[in-house]
Amino acid sequence: MTAVLEIKGLRKTYRSRRRGVRRALDGFDMEVQAGQVHGFLGPNGSGKTTTLRTLLGLIAADGGRMAVLGEQVPAALPRVAGQVGAIVESPQFFPHFSARDTLSLLAGAGEVPQRRVTEVLELVGLRERAKDRVKTYSLGMKQRLAVASALLKDPKLLILDEPANGLDPGGIREMRSLMRDLAASGMTVVLSSHILGEVQLICDSVTIISLGRRVAAGPVAEVLAQHSGGGHLVRLEAVTDLPAAADELTRAGAQVTVAADHLMVRGMDKPAMITRALAARDLYVSELAPVTADLESVFLELTGTAPVPGQHRQVDQSALPGDPGQATSASTQGGWGE
Repeated sequence: MTAVLEIKGLRKTYRSRRRGVRRALDGFDMEVQAGQVHGFLGPNGSGKTTTLRTLLGLIAADGGRMAVLGEQVPAALPRVAGQVGAIVESPQFFPHFSARDTLSLLAGAGEVPQRRVTEVLELVGLRERAKDRVKTYSLGMKQRLAVASALLKDPKLLILDEPANGLDPGGIREMRSLMRDLAASGMTVVLSSHILGEVQLICDSVTIISLGRRVAAGPVAEVLAQHSGGGHLVRLEAVTDLPAAADELTRAGAQVTVAADHLMVRGMDKPAMITRALAARDLYVSELAPVTADLESVFLELTGTAPVPGQHRQVDQSALPGDPGQATSASTQGGWGE
């Protein structure tokens, strides 16, 4: 497969009097293959937005190498800009313009045929509301309009930051279908999202970033298999004697976690091995269920953001070494700024 996006050893450091030196990107690597929907995941402050803004030429990197469609950027941005559509952070539109007027204005500025405006409105499901003013739109509808603006030039690479933000479940499903259709048509989509269950459904591959470094990358199924802790995980409920059952399974070579009303057992590949070991000691289980690894649990483990039971985590955002200026918005439509 051909790499549409390559990042090697990307570094970015911020300096300020108040917060001192903060390393937002610390040798970050990323690769996206053609025709994929690729999930780019990371907690707030991980360096995710800094990566996207650096890639699009909105800020300058301190070191590393980046290539888009085989061209080195930022030097080649003028040549590849027309083949890339991107929405980074929250796009802003003129509230008194209609969706059609907004897209027509952008199409004119980008020398895009006006027929494309109708096509993208249809693609994102805004055709019936095309003449309504943007100020009457819900947050989800504004997200769809932002995606439409990024699609105007029919780009080869589409970069979307939280495209499902503000969408109801039906809208999220429509967005999922749109992303899959775009990939099927040959477009490559890089999708940043906090809805990890949705990422697991829609994405072919993922890159996970934490504290400016890549902590996992590859096809979704491989990432789940490699980072789910190894071995099969089984949940046991209604065991006649939980402590005794835990001791017996531990002696049998399993890794056992004891909770108030159940056991989590790893390392015994077949459920029958568990029931047989317990029955030999007159311990019986009324419910036994395999637990499938999911992207959310893997993400929380790899990024160190899993909540501690019985504690409420409160994150000091000012202490995070990630992206400054979260309130700053930047939107590009086949170009590098609106």
